[in-house]
Amino acid sequence: MSIPATSVADTVSNAIATPEKEQPYAALGLKPDEYEKIKEILGRRPTSGELAMYSVMWSEHCSYKSSKIYLRQFGQKVTPAMKKNLMVGMGENAGVVDIGEGWAVTFKVESHNHPSYIEPFQGAATGVGGIVRDIISMGARPVAVMDQLRFGAIDDPDTARVAHGVTSGISFYGNCLGLPNIGGETYFDKVYQGNPLVNALSVGVLRHEDLHLANASGVGNKIVLFGARTGGDGIGGASILASDSFDAAGPTKRPAVQVGDPFAEKVLIECCLELYKEKLVEGIQDLGAAGISCATSELAANGDGGMFVELSNTLLRDPSLTPEEILMSESQERMMAVVEPGKLDAFLAVTAKWDVETSVLGEVTDTGRLVINWHGEEIVNVDPSTVAVDGPVYERPIAYPVWLDALQADTASALERPTDAATLRSQFFSLLGSANLADKSWITDQYDYYVMGNTALAFPDDGGMIRVDEESGLGFAIATDANGRYCQLDPSLGAKLALAEAYRNVACTGAVPAAVTDCLNFGSPENPEVMWQFSQAVEGLSDGCLALEVPVTGGNVSFYNQTGDTPIFPTPVVGVLGVIDDVARRVPSGWQDEGDNIYLLGITREELSGSAWAGTVHDHLGGLPPAVDFDREKDLAALLHAGSQSSIIASAHDLSDGGLAQALAESVMRFGVGARVWLGEILERDGVDVATALFSESTGRVLVSVPREDDVKFRGLCEGRDYPVLRIGVTDNASSSLEIQDLFTASIDELRATHTATLPTAFA
Repeated sequence: MSIPATSVADTVSNAIATPEKEQPYAALGLKPDEYEKIKEILGRRPTSGELAMYSVMWSEHCSYKSSKIYLRQFGQKVTPAMKKNLMVGMGENAGVVDIGEGWAVTFKVESHNHPSYIEPFQGAATGVGGIVRDIISMGARPVAVMDQLRFGAIDDPDTARVAHGVTSGISFYGNCLGLPNIGGETYFDKVYQGNPLVNALSVGVLRHEDLHLANASGVGNKIVLFGARTGGDGIGGASILASDSFDAAGPTKRPAVQVGDPFAEKVLIECCLELYKEKLVEGIQDLGAAGISCATSELAANGDGGMFVELSNTLLRDPSLTPEEILMSESQERMMAVVEPGKLDAFLAVTAKWDVETSVLGEVTDTGRLVINWHGEEIVNVDPSTVAVDGPVYERPIAYPVWLDALQADTASALERPTDAATLRSQFFSLLGSANLADKSWITDQYDYYVMGNTALAFPDDGGMIRVDEESGLGFAIATDANGRYCQLDPSLGAKLALAEAYRNVACTGAVPAAVTDCLNFGSPENPEVMWQFSQAVEGLSDGCLALEVPVTGGNVSFYNQTGDTPIFPTPVVGVLGVIDDVARRVPSGWQDEGDNIYLLGITREELSGSAWAGTVHDHLGGLPPAVDFDREKDLAALLHAGSQSSIIASAHDLSDGGLAQALAESVMRFGVGARVWLGEILERDGVDVATALFSESTGRVLVSVPREDDVKFRGLCEGRDYPVLRIGVTDNASSSLEIQDLFTASIDELRATHTATLPTAFA
């Protein structure tokens, strides 16, 4: 997206003199009333440069204009316990959590969906680069990345194009940065066919005293742009492209997708960390969506004065760029710093050492205005808050979906549930090899899990874990989850279930859940039914966080995820971060030793609606998702933590997609240790049939293995905490198989063959 170049810059004085000049506001994504509001704010028509800034900063992607009224719940539903370890919350580049011993962790997840459909490789690669720069800007060293992916049907030809490009882009950028990719998720569903979801998460660590916030304060301080040169790639890309939908012919706006250079970003990371260490910057802002428009307006709005910028000082890759294009460019690997004049020479010495190009664009002023000149002529003069903070706020119409009651009434209880062993075995293998439950190593093997040497857990364990302090063993665990099928049935309950699963996954590693980030992926906010889904999901997620007492530290909203009039399933991705005092006490997801007792924690109910079994075996979606009890989830997490602290739990694997059957198969395959399992006590105690025992997705359940010598202690732990528990099996290394007594036996080789064949067959 570019604004036509003019022979003479559109200056503020020219804007005053030519009030009737027609401007391409609609092509830049602004509505007529928004354009009129800009004129009202300025008391005149905007210059072309001002129009460029307002258009990108008032876009849905940057301004959250349709979601603000709902997102406030995350800040309103808090308790003192939720604030205790929260150092930085929503509104900054990333949230920051105190994890003890003077260490803090900063983390965030963001979307790069639309660019990743148009140019899968670069779209995904620059999504990683952008979220990593958010982490750098907080003063932290990035230590890990994760990704949350949704593709179309696995057998659609276009899915291969997108999946190959996205996974290659993620692995290329992350591996070149030297950051381990420690987890995530990949799902396939035809609802994402024309609108894949590519969400990227990054985590960084820092000492408390190294925390930096981005604002332009201190009159006379210099504004310095450093990193890659500004080019024509990504002009209006993430900001405008992500604020519209795709129609049958493709995206309604097709600006260039950003082009990333991970080697330049690696150098930028080290350069920034040295600048922080030498105390040469007051703050650093990354240039992501909306580029210089965003960095200057946000820095100025967050500061205590104003800012003057001479835009013609910007180093360019393309000298033909207009000032408007320079303001809108989303070229990657760029940062903006606020530097005291007396430290400028030392700052420039550090950037020169790292061979990072630098240009001094301007300085902090006391005018309260953001003034931008182009070759000495004033092309922008605005109150920065009107650009970056006080954009439009919409209370969009909401409407209960007309189709929802019929969908919820069509429950899975009417689906045939087998009782004979042959059919159960067949369905078990159908699930094991299904696109969403099959082994994802075709994707994850492209990523480096262990670079930097501090990875304690990664794929395919329930959560990723990183050691922060080599001496004490202090570390963090992180897991992300979402289930669009559940959210389509009930967006509030679906969001709660995503939170509960991520929380449970972190607890299974032995860590204590501490904080949340989210990426809320939805259809068009101009669709009242989508806005109802969004409002319900935010309410459910905020209520769940309050019940679990884990704060939301920040995140991202991605709207307009639809093709034509058909939105994706609502897909709120929830990431939960947990703290572990010593990663040596981590708990893997599969058993490693023979003779351990296998226990099922929790109650199994007839909850098959929305399940993987219903979708895979019966191609069915209907009914209501499983219920969630956050008090019991907290009890379960506390029990798992106590068990890991006393080293009496050898493994823990949560039950979610695919239920007990999938958890058993994955636990067997994790380290190649077989098991003998019986279901009789589950059937008797919980009053369920055998298919339900195997495939139900009831919450609050975890499969654990316990060494025999710790059996009495473990049972006492469960009884003392009044948590339901049943011994359902024993690990058996000699058999090299999973035996479900009185039903069927499957060798580990057979399980692996089915589990690992699906993705290579589809994408080879």
